[in-house]
Amino acid sequence: MAYAQPHPRLSVLSNSSLSSAEHLSPASSSRFSLPSAPSINTTSGPKSGARPNIYDRPLNKTRTAEVSSAAFAFLFSEIVQYTQKRVNGINDLERRLNTLGYRIGTRVLELMAWRNESASKAPKRETRFLPALMSIHTHVWRAVFGKPADAIEKSVENADEYMIIDNDPPITRNISVPRDMSSLSCSSFTAGIVEAVLDGLGFSARVTAHNTPTEQYPNRTTILIKLEKSVLEREEALKT
Repeated sequence: MAYAQPHPRLSVLSNSSLSSAEHLSPASSSRFSLPSAPSINTTSGPKSGARPNIYDRPLNKTRTAEVSSAAFAFLFSEIVQYTQKRVNGINDLERRLNTLGYRIGTRVLELMAWRNESASKAPKRETRFLPALMSIHTHVWRAVFGKPADAIEKSVENADEYMIIDNDPPITRNISVPRDMSSLSCSSFTAGIVEAVLDGLGFSARVTAHNTPTEQYPNRTTILIKLEKSVLEREEALKT
């Protein structure tokens, strides 16, 4: 009986043992031949034509990237349905959506700060509330929703309250709220994003979302910002 010569990596025989066993294998027969071992490429770089890793993509090149609105609407509806099955009421549902939005807001602020530093030779950090609010109204809204918000208003009754108005929020455009849950505002997710950005900029506030429909804009939403007392005191001190 003839034995095929083992692969060098798998062989446990000495050279002398191999030489003595070679004559047992008929060289003319292909039945006993082993295929040549494939070469092993030890380079660590990605293969040509392979899809690049998302962590290798430069952040600035994704600045103008767009996400399918249908995919976004489907994902958010699944989030709402998943959360709805695990809450006890509307207030609990809005609180959880706010918490999820807060997590997104911290990442949005970090990404925007990095892009601002890399694109500007003298990046500026807002220390006053109104310029920071304008930045949220314009830049944050455009980064998250692809368009700026529609308006900013200040409460005439309370000095610590400001409002961001969105006449047609993309986040709730494809959501149908049942009649028995008419007070539900899924834009609590957006309120969480705003609250996270304000906290990251040093303007502590409580942010909530409220449905304020009109005949022209049935999905109109108001993001209510109620500032902490310490923020108002700091603003007064900076005026002098």
